[in-house]
Amino acid sequence: MRQAPEYFEDEDLVLLYVAKKLKEALALEKLFGDAGLDYLVEPDKYRGGILFVSERVGAFFYVAPNDAETARQLMSEAGYKPYGDGL
Repeated sequence: MRQAPEYFEDEDLVLLYVAKKLKEALALEKLFGDAGLDYLVEPDKYRGGILFVSERVGAFFYVAPNDAETARQLMSEAGYKPYGDGL
């Protein structure tokens, strides 16, 4: 379930993924929600592009450390490449 930052208190969250498109972010929210996984999603800036590098906004997905492996497995099975898997 999507949670507010306060839910995780002082826990050091694990960044799993940066969704660069709304469709991708919504699909990940559904994946995590259907699995009953607590996660945090926040908009933030990242640098993208090869020839014309620019600053863009993406949806940054975080989970608690004890849920990271489960979330990575779910994402891999759904065709996403989470951070920590060779990135």
